[in-house]
Amino acid sequence: MSFEAAVHAQAIELDRWSLEMCAAAGSGHPTSAMSLGHIVTVLMFSQMRWSPDYPNYPTSDRLVLSEGHAVPIVYAAGAKLGVQVGKEDQRKKLAYEDLKTLRAATSVLDGHPNPMEGFPFFDTATGSLGQGLSNAIGLAEAARLDGLDKRIYCIVGDGESREGQVAEALDFIAERKIKNLLTIFNCNEFGQADRVSPQQSPEVLASKLEAFGFEVKTIDGHAPGQIRSAFEVFVEGTKSGKPLAIIAKTVKGWGAASLQGNGWHGKPPTGDALKKALTELDQKRLELTSALANTDQFTIEPPPETPRKEEKTGEPPSLTEFMKKNDMESLLQGGMMATRRAFGIALRALGRVNDKVVVLDADVSNSTFTDMFKKDAACASRFFECKIAEQNMISVAAGMAAAGKVPFAASFSKFLTRAYDQIEMAIYSGANLKVIGSHSGITLAADGPSQMSLPDVAWFRSFTTMRDHRGNPGCYVLQPADAFAAYSLTNAMAEYEGVCYMRTMRPDTEFIYNDDTAFNLGGFEVLAEGKDIVLAAAGYMVHEANKTVELLDKAGVSATLVDLYSLPFDTDGFLDIVGQNNGLVMTIEDNFGGGIGSAVADALLESGDGFTLRQMHVKRIPKSSRSVEDVLAMCGLSADQIKKAAMEMLGV
Repeated sequence: MSFEAAVHAQAIELDRWSLEMCAAAGSGHPTSAMSLGHIVTVLMFSQMRWSPDYPNYPTSDRLVLSEGHAVPIVYAAGAKLGVQVGKEDQRKKLAYEDLKTLRAATSVLDGHPNPMEGFPFFDTATGSLGQGLSNAIGLAEAARLDGLDKRIYCIVGDGESREGQVAEALDFIAERKIKNLLTIFNCNEFGQADRVSPQQSPEVLASKLEAFGFEVKTIDGHAPGQIRSAFEVFVEGTKSGKPLAIIAKTVKGWGAASLQGNGWHGKPPTGDALKKALTELDQKRLELTSALANTDQFTIEPPPETPRKEEKTGEPPSLTEFMKKNDMESLLQGGMMATRRAFGIALRALGRVNDKVVVLDADVSNSTFTDMFKKDAACASRFFECKIAEQNMISVAAGMAAAGKVPFAASFSKFLTRAYDQIEMAIYSGANLKVIGSHSGITLAADGPSQMSLPDVAWFRSFTTMRDHRGNPGCYVLQPADAFAAYSLTNAMAEYEGVCYMRTMRPDTEFIYNDDTAFNLGGFEVLAEGKDIVLAAAGYMVHEANKTVELLDKAGVSATLVDLYSLPFDTDGFLDIVGQNNGLVMTIEDNFGGGIGSAVADALLESGDGFTLRQMHVKRIPKSSRSVEDVLAMCGLSADQIKKAAMEMLGV
């Protein structure tokens, strides 16, 4: 049998299985899957260098299905090839019978790609459209860092291509001339509700890609020879030296005329409609292959044997030791430092001893202080300037994490809000991602609310209330109050496998701690021991609360101050402290509600004991002010205002 006939026959079989598994599930997107039958067949049965027995082998070529709803076609190919699925210690070969478990609660075949659910052929969770190409960039950049001859393939839907993040990713690919990544646009002309916009037509997409700086090949996505030829150009390298993109003209529901056109998106046929579609596929096979011949002619090339470069992973020195060795001792002698600067110093120290650490920034490296990593010769090659494109930055970082890196992605915490979806998908992917939001809270002062992060603690804190696939909190939220805390917590994040979000501040703050203080994810520090009331704060508000403790002391009130730098925290230990202070606790934070106060409220409620809580947080939209003191007073969070609220709680 010819290659053309073999691909047609195999693609049709995968299309049949896609229809059958979606019908069994009662949901899914078989027509989208059928538009990719030929492309996936050529990729997984012939083009990619990989092993079904070791689908996530480090040197294997990778496929990112950004068009995640089309995943049944990949599951079908996986079953045909016997790809290993399941959790690490429970792997087994996927079989045809397993396809009928699609979308079941106990199945490894999730509704959209997700490696953490037991399908390790994929690297990241996709399906929230627009993110997969950025994930693929992360895999490609990591391969270049590691010196691996590894090819990354990414399939993007035509309707999906309207997502702004896709443009961010294309910009990044063209700028950095990433040629070990092939972007494939599946142009089947239909979205969910109707046809895609003319702006996403094959012709317009090709023009856009050329304008971005790509060499573009437009092919019939159901013509095996054209698919193979385009892939060969990618492998050999484009003559222009530009990255390559493929525009594949496809048919949604290819091979089954009754399923084509609008109205079948996410709607698997059942009963007579399914029988008719399967009959149409059988007729198509006879038409294209002349006979129902065996298609076991494909040969999968194994992954390259290129060894990964050895990476050093060591422990950085203390903050004091590192600063003294690097001519920064004058900063220590000043007794004050912004936590954002301490974070930058920590990155530089980490980068020198841990080759896995990579840093990404969004055009604010001189404010987040990630430029300290960028300017260090030992670290510079592992710094990635993503420009003003936070969504792409986070998804690229998630791809790098999937390739074994420890990515720190930094920007102003306010600007990270536009990448919340990408962070959420990284959590679902099991990514080892560290997100740093600089210039956090109202103490930014003069720049006003457009630059302040105010709902961020509440949003990230929601992930502290659930468990990830490893059984750990979905995310740790960290708010260091001084430079020593920021330095130590940066190192703690690097050691932890999972997602962390750390807030850093613009203003300089006094040193509270020293090198001897140990900071742990889930911990807290008691800075003042009293007996009347607990003040619980984090970040900048620890300093304001410390002033309050002094004011209360002058008024004859003995207050305990807890630096609640981590969410979640040691609930039992914290409740013991509150119990020793008349059961009275006040939370103080420089953001909107739903953060520390809500976390403490949950702990008090679950204890069932008689505690009293008052939450102090930002309760209005702030505006620009010329000093930190002014904005704190504006929002009712100055030391005097906190003291007044504490006295009211005490009935004094």
